[in-house]
Amino acid sequence: MNIKNAKYVISNADVKKCPAVDVPEYAFIGRSNVGKSSLINMLCRNKSLAKTSQKPGKTLLINHFSINDGEWYIVDLPGYGYAARGKSQREMFTKLIESYILDRQEMTCLFVLIDIRHDPQKIDIEFLDWLGEHEVPFAIVFTKADKLGPNVAEKHVAAYKRFLKLNWSELPPIFVTSSEKGKGRDEILDFIEEVNKDVMNHRDDEPANVKDTNEAENRPADI
Repeated sequence: MNIKNAKYVISNADVKKCPAVDVPEYAFIGRSNVGKSSLINMLCRNKSLAKTSQKPGKTLLINHFSINDGEWYIVDLPGYGYAARGKSQREMFTKLIESYILDRQEMTCLFVLIDIRHDPQKIDIEFLDWLGEHEVPFAIVFTKADKLGPNVAEKHVAAYKRFLKLNWSELPPIFVTSSEKGKGRDEILDFIEEVNKDVMNHRDDEPANVKDTNEAENRPADI
């Protein structure tokens, strides 16, 4: 897939105020300081698109970015699990995240970012399990692969997969990335392109189904 342009659209704290669009959205989420904004900038090849910071917990709103003049959208969600926030603020962000994930019909796939350097963290596993319980389509994106040698990175991913398989009969799509090196960019964009095609093919089938339904409903009853 070729990203011709990527533009910031809006930030807000209410899912009801998200853009009124009818195209796929791909949201990115993860623990604070996992590298969400850097990954988004790498995918779009625009270092100033999403705001990056060395301080965790800087993404506070739902941020929408239009891709290729509105063909699809990237959404940067607030990170979860930032301990420095107070209880009331954590609860507010939890409600914001859950309302977007569960209520936003355009959300086509959620990319869950995980720092490849660490062993499975309880908060990540609980979040993945919550997504599974609610049947949310998601993929796992390991970030910061450049911080490890390729062999060590592969071992970390393999260990994570083994851990997930203890409770999951089938694993979601998994990507290994480095925002610094551009690793994983083509794989993620190819995945998005395939999903977009599936969405459009499904929509192409809908008019005939709707038409058939309408005709059946409007057909005179048998006498």
